[in-house]
Amino acid sequence: QIQLVESGGASVQAGGSLKLSCESSGITSAHFCMDWFREVPGQGREGIASIDTDGKTHYRDSVKGRFTISRDENFLYLQMNNLTPNDTARYYCAAVRTTRCPLFAAFFDYWGQGTQVTVSS
Repeated sequence: QIQLVESGGASVQAGGSLKLSCESSGITSAHFCMDWFREVPGQGREGIASIDTDGKTHYRDSVKGRFTISRDENFLYLQMNNLTPNDTARYYCAAVRTTRCPLFAAFFDYWGQGTQVTVSS
């Protein structure tokens, strides 16, 4: 059974940093690409960073240079630096059995419950 559990969300001030973690079970990095999404109430779920099975990473323009995605054994991470109020959202990790992550949330099969990040000015 595949499970994803996020942690690390918190309330921080603008300019601060957070590191999100996603513990996975039943997923192998050789077969599953993984992604971090975020969602603001009333808006769609947007992908912000992904890592393919070959380790190649991709980022949404708004987080490039500030966020770093990585994975290690059964964990997926998102290091977030220089946070702004626009980064306030619920953050989810997601996985799908394919080599290169798709762009849209609808194509992901497995999701965690999310972790809340709130950035105050």
